[in-house]
Amino acid sequence: MTTTEATAAAQGPDDSFHVFDTTLRDGAQREGINLTVADKLAIARHLDDFGVGFIEGGWPGANPRDTEFFARARAEIDFKHAQLVAFGATRRAGGSAAADPQVRALLESGAPVITLVAKSHDRHVELALRTTLEENLEMVRDTVSHLVAQGRRVFVDCEHFFDGYRANAEYAKSVVRTAHEAGADVVILCDTNGGMLPAQVSAVVTTVLADTGARLGIHAQDDTGCAVANTLAAVDAGATHVQCTANGYGERVGNANLFPVVAALEIKYGRRVLPEGALAEMTRISHAIAEVVNLTPSTHQPYVGVSAFAHKAGLHASAIKVDPDLYQHIDPERVGNTMRMLVSDMAGRASIELKGKELGVDLGGDRALVSRVVERVKERELSGYTYEAADASFELLLRAEVEGRARKYFRTESWRAIVEDRPDGTHANEATVKLWAKGERIVATAEGNGPVNALDRALRVALERFYPQLAKFELVDYKVRILEGKHGTESTTRVLIATTDGTREWSTVGVAPNVIAASWQALEDAITYGLLHAGVEPAE
Repeated sequence: MTTTEATAAAQGPDDSFHVFDTTLRDGAQREGINLTVADKLAIARHLDDFGVGFIEGGWPGANPRDTEFFARARAEIDFKHAQLVAFGATRRAGGSAAADPQVRALLESGAPVITLVAKSHDRHVELALRTTLEENLEMVRDTVSHLVAQGRRVFVDCEHFFDGYRANAEYAKSVVRTAHEAGADVVILCDTNGGMLPAQVSAVVTTVLADTGARLGIHAQDDTGCAVANTLAAVDAGATHVQCTANGYGERVGNANLFPVVAALEIKYGRRVLPEGALAEMTRISHAIAEVVNLTPSTHQPYVGVSAFAHKAGLHASAIKVDPDLYQHIDPERVGNTMRMLVSDMAGRASIELKGKELGVDLGGDRALVSRVVERVKERELSGYTYEAADASFELLLRAEVEGRARKYFRTESWRAIVEDRPDGTHANEATVKLWAKGERIVATAEGNGPVNALDRALRVALERFYPQLAKFELVDYKVRILEGKHGTESTTRVLIATTDGTREWSTVGVAPNVIAASWQALEDAITYGLLHAGVEPAE
């Protein structure tokens, strides 16, 4: 840790810099996300645990779900770090803030902080609001001053600010100045269309800060892929309030991602914006929120993705074996992540040694053994296997080379799967397996909702009497890929299976000319690996 970082860590987060999360409002506008009130409450708890300063919960009064959320959040969540924020618009043209029902709903939400969206683009004022530029300024002034008089802290989002600044800089700045003078604590410059680049953001923020004297924030959409960079550029130019969403969720391609922004501020800038120890929870929080919104966590997301610190090339592994920092910009543990070694046909000796250590398999510095494993991996990947996504199958391969024999809990005599197409359009799937386990021959038959499911069930029927641990195993994911054909219409099929015992999850791979045979291989490995890690001694 640098001297700057140490100083920032000692000071801790305070009101001089805001991390403002809008996952529950702006993030919820992402296609495919539909949050219930229970979902919003769960996410709010995660964000509060993470230590953000402000959580924008939605627009009370605009829809019943958000109104209910604010009522329940006040009653059910004891916020430790965050303040709850209600979002709404300035009063209607020609009216007064005191009499506006939407403004009243903001107050009735009980939120201590209110964010108002205001038009700052002259054409939007005239075409969308259908009012005059002067009346728009009065709407901002009246609404902000009214809410401040009611004891609320007010932030103002200047919608379409950067586009408005390009069209009419003086008017855009007048909106900022009006909000500031009316009592807004922070005025946020919004790149609503997401079309800006970092140098442009920096120049505009610098000028607006100097010309208005307002405290500025930044809200960046990611349409150019620059939302995080634009946010940090605004901070460099003097913004002290950043608006983000967890995992970058948001309308169109999303918003500035909370996690890389916070990590950059804490680690790269040495600016303390989270409570002590919170940064190490970042990966867990990211994945927990992804589970709530029912989206698979992005594997390649900076800092928190499972591939963020994954290394595949043998050259990288050789360097990492000497010093992990040679190919990693930070220690992954700082953000709650871990380094992973991927095993593929690119693997060298160092990759295998590091992967063995990661899996708890002692290679004992045996150069011949390591070389043998490297060649075995390359040979199998040439035939279609992939181990970078199937750690369990690789561990079994590794242990077989180390121990001189493969782990066996049963021996397969034969298996078959039958799919029956019935006249009514339905299908019946039946599988029969013939196995040997603990010196006994077993024949078992089962039906399933597909041939692979039927095989999986037949395996359990055959083996659960000998290995009751199988009752906890559940197949949770199944992927098939048809690899490039080698002889005319012939092709090779690769199957990846994910299995869980309720505590841990593991992945296995099978490769064969047909999908059922490949699936059988992956199922065999899945059961073998699960029993191994359940502490069961091999029967064969």
